[in-house]
Amino acid sequence: MTEPVLRVRGLTKKYPGVTALDRVDFELRRGEVHALFGENGAGKSTLISIISGAQHPDGGTIEVGGRAVELSGVAAARGLGISAVFQEFSLMPTMTVAENLVMGSEPGRFGFVDRRRIRRLARERLEEFGFRIAPDRLVETLSRAEQQMVEIAKAFRPELSVLILDEPTASLTDEEAERLFALVEEARGRGIGIIYITHRMAEIRRLADRVTVLRDGRLVTTVPGDTPDEQLINLMTGRVVEDLYPELPVPGTGVMLAARGLTTFDGSVRNASFELRAGEIVGFAGLMGSGKSAAARACFGLERVDAGTVTVAGQDLTGAKPAAVMKSGVVYLPSDRKQEGLFLERPLRETVTLPWLRRAPMSAGPLLRPGRERAVAGDMLRRMRLSPADPERPAASYSGGNQQKGLLGRALLGECTTYLLDEPTVGVDVGARVTIYEQIVALARAGSAVLVVSSELPEILHLCHRVYVFSHGQITAELIGADINEETILRHMMHWGEPAVKDIA
Repeated sequence: MTEPVLRVRGLTKKYPGVTALDRVDFELRRGEVHALFGENGAGKSTLISIISGAQHPDGGTIEVGGRAVELSGVAAARGLGISAVFQEFSLMPTMTVAENLVMGSEPGRFGFVDRRRIRRLARERLEEFGFRIAPDRLVETLSRAEQQMVEIAKAFRPELSVLILDEPTASLTDEEAERLFALVEEARGRGIGIIYITHRMAEIRRLADRVTVLRDGRLVTTVPGDTPDEQLINLMTGRVVEDLYPELPVPGTGVMLAARGLTTFDGSVRNASFELRAGEIVGFAGLMGSGKSAAARACFGLERVDAGTVTVAGQDLTGAKPAAVMKSGVVYLPSDRKQEGLFLERPLRETVTLPWLRRAPMSAGPLLRPGRERAVAGDMLRRMRLSPADPERPAASYSGGNQQKGLLGRALLGECTTYLLDEPTVGVDVGARVTIYEQIVALARAGSAVLVVSSELPEILHLCHRVYVFSHGQITAELIGADINEETILRHMMHWGEPAVKDIA
């Protein structure tokens, strides 16, 4: 058996009223990818925070290279070869990419920082990983995907022995994710132990040698990486896969929203025609950058339309601002909840109620009724099974799954007729997905039109009445019934050329 590079025994962490980790054992071997699997709140983030030195345990032991250690902080962990890439980035936004990459180990010359060497080292590191980012750019000017690349490059230090990756592909395109997978394989070949957290089953199948399952802060078991998806989900939640997706209602026929020949100003969508009908769940499938999200955003007025039309209940809203689109009964759920959806440092209540504050019973004429607002938010968050169900807690204090529930609760509070849900379960565990799926199906059952833009193929397969497949900005197929299957969708995702669907009669 390969020698463990890291071992924890009986690790315990308590917060007021909550035991986040309860005597957890975990072992990482040299040259293995060890996946951590569990619902939000299962203890994964707490475990890797302790291993990386960001938090201190209340009990248990940590061994690195067979030697017991006490990690006084992140710098101490890095000194032992432990490096982490968290979902919440640790980059300094007002510094350059190069400065972030060498932070803490800046090269010097004659007592001064050697900035020329810093840029050269940064350029070499970025080129090594195939990341096309200028070293002199300020981090605050980078997209989230580019910041993710910088975090990854920063983590790969020469003395690395343990690498922790927390949902590393959440912001990456498929091409960028492939490069990351290659880097993981290279690191594994060099004997680096890798702790990998993801909710994406395909990544576990592809990369993991072993999988440790956590539930409610406790160790459930450790199993081989090729353990079937159904078994992993059952270990994590106690549910079987068939229980995840509710039965779909019979769809209606009335068109709620239609796009004809839709083309965006930046060319991310070209000549796309589609429609959403009452009581129907429509899926947009495609690779990242295929145009599926841009098409939804264009319908809501968030992307500039260059050609074509968008109509809602027969009313032409082409190029309308989001406020006008919302007045017509359409609501949009953004894919990036932190950048576009949540007021992270404010009570979650404010995220839920803000767009609807002028509505009764939260307002009486021009006057806000704070008590009624709190009651409305509380009722909605209980409906969404928020845990803990406290609308006054800052949104940032909730897990990703609970943040997403709050964001969906905001959309539901509007009681709209058409819902555009862009990646509604991104970074969300199976337990939270069940709640979200139930709410989506309930909307369709009540007669609303629902669009689900998703990079998760199982969602498209099990949750949609009809599916439009996007590739390179164009719709390459409209699928229904038995044609909604993995092979057909993937084939049309890879399509290049003339769109398969030119118009809708």
